[in-house]
Amino acid sequence: MSHVKVSVTLEPEVAEELRQVAGSRGLSSFVNAAVRQQLQAVRLRRLLDDMDAEAGPVPRAVRRRVQAADWPD
Repeated sequence: MSHVKVSVTLEPEVAEELRQVAGSRGLSSFVNAAVRQQLQAVRLRRLLDDMDAEAGPVPRAVRRRVQAADWPD
């Protein structure tokens, strides 16, 4: 797979922690995985917004039942 080099600007404390956490994986791999995850969250939010626009929001009673359900950890 090919890659594209980009430049980003980070706050100094964020960059330092990133270097510490990324370790042997390297900055590029860590940042690539983080960006993939954020993009997936954005796509999901857009899908949910589209569903709300098409079918309306989930009724409160349904939301309460879902929130009260015993979900596995």
